[in-house]
Amino acid sequence: MSLYQPEPVEISTRMRPGEWTESSLEELITSYRARLMEMGAGPSEVVTEVERSDDGSVSVAVSWNKSAIADAQGDAAGA
Repeated sequence: MSLYQPEPVEISTRMRPGEWTESSLEELITSYRARLMEMGAGPSEVVTEVERSDDGSVSVAVSWNKSAIADAQGDAAGA
């Protein structure tokens, strides 16, 4: 039995104006990407979305859609 869960994994946050700089934003994104890769994601499987608001806030979402891996594992199990 496998503990693999095919649902996407997402790490996200929202920061208000003054809570972040371009440098700290890049560090945050890098750390989120590293966490997902520690869980088994390949670099090309990690998607980063950054939304900047007019008020100076920023929303960051880094996700790993594992469905392609689940499909491949299912195909291999049936072979």
